[in-house]
Amino acid sequence: MNTPQSNASHSTASSAPLWRLMVATGNVVQAVRAGRSMTAELEAVSAELRPGVQALSFQVMRQLGRAIALRALLAKKAPPPAADALLCTALALVWDEHAAPYPVHTLVNQVVEAAQQQRQTRPQSGFINACLRRFMRERAELVARTETDPHAQWNHPHWWVERLQLERPEQWQTLLSVAQKPAPMTLRVHQGHHTVAAYQLQLEVLGISSKKVGLSGLQLDKAVPVQQLPGFAQGHVSVQDAAAQLAAPLLLAGLDTEKSLKILDACAAPGGKTGHLLEYCPQARVVALDVDAARCQRIHQNLQRLGVQADVRAADAGQVSTWWDGEAFDAILLDAPCTASGIVRRHPDVRWLRRPTDSAQLAKIQAQLLHALWPLLAFGGRLLYCTCSVFKAEGDDVVQTFVRRNTDALLQASPGHLIPGQIPRGLPVGDNALGEHDGFYYALLEKRRH
Repeated sequence: MNTPQSNASHSTASSAPLWRLMVATGNVVQAVRAGRSMTAELEAVSAELRPGVQALSFQVMRQLGRAIALRALLAKKAPPPAADALLCTALALVWDEHAAPYPVHTLVNQVVEAAQQQRQTRPQSGFINACLRRFMRERAELVARTETDPHAQWNHPHWWVERLQLERPEQWQTLLSVAQKPAPMTLRVHQGHHTVAAYQLQLEVLGISSKKVGLSGLQLDKAVPVQQLPGFAQGHVSVQDAAAQLAAPLLLAGLDTEKSLKILDACAAPGGKTGHLLEYCPQARVVALDVDAARCQRIHQNLQRLGVQADVRAADAGQVSTWWDGEAFDAILLDAPCTASGIVRRHPDVRWLRRPTDSAQLAKIQAQLLHALWPLLAFGGRLLYCTCSVFKAEGDDVVQTFVRRNTDALLQASPGHLIPGQIPRGLPVGDNALGEHDGFYYALLEKRRH
């Protein structure tokens, strides 16, 4: 996600001065530290600045723990939020000069300029300048002093590191290291249009290298704009992580996909899994729900591009009486709300937004959704419960409790927690064939008669 090295004009390809990028990036960092989503903040940035600000913001989020630790050494008392965000932004970008997106002296000068250009940070511009100049002089010593701080070393909150150490004693370091790297771009090929091999050849002709992952996926060696993908606008291919691509085949395996199955996608936005279900089972009658009407528009857009249709409704899946017509479903996909701890490399702000109590609170919501939707499933039908979390409270703990309380629920062979770097089990694909996948959880439940 690094932006290219800047020349002496300190300008991006759009000719925006670097200090303006720094102002906007500092604002994003301040917003995240106040509990707001980076995605929403970036959407509010002007189109001219957004690519550069996004690249810088992603890098800062991945190094924010180190930056906060360094700032604490430079100034025991934090400056006002806007100045602190700008100072931490600078430290996150310059502490490792080999990974700096611009020459370090350029970044320091432009951050100070950014502080002087803003009314809310102008009074602290001298303080920011002094801190950064001191850091430049004492870099080696200051960085060394932060090496024993897990917050700085792993760039995750202390509680997050400790939870992974407890729950994943053999994988915690891998999980934290993977979260520091940009996620690969993985495609799902619509095999109604092309075989995976045929589409891979189309990419090769364009100079786009890839490797096969999963049943119908291609992981690109280097990300490209979707407009460069052959047939993207016509729905020949979609962007979807390899772990997420397992939902449709796991849910529909063993069911007669030639029939007009009635399927519920309970938390469907933005519609990637909904579309995949319809690619697998074109005759299916799919009801796709999302509680947010605006996000339902995303579902419509994705389905329209794929050339498939579903009954998309803005509704709370847990409030069954407000949307269900009384006809049982043959299959239910419950991609439940979660901490998103498994996709933190794609959303590096998540680690700074979550709180230690979030998993337990979300687990209650997950259990409530399972309890509400289970009666809607026909006997012999299947429910696939999944989350994009690596925390056990949002995976095995929820499912095992549900199975104990519902004797008509049979837990089928399922992958369970998919941990990056760990060979998966119970997949409809060969072992370790998912490439560099996200962290995920899957449990397949079949409804049987007592």
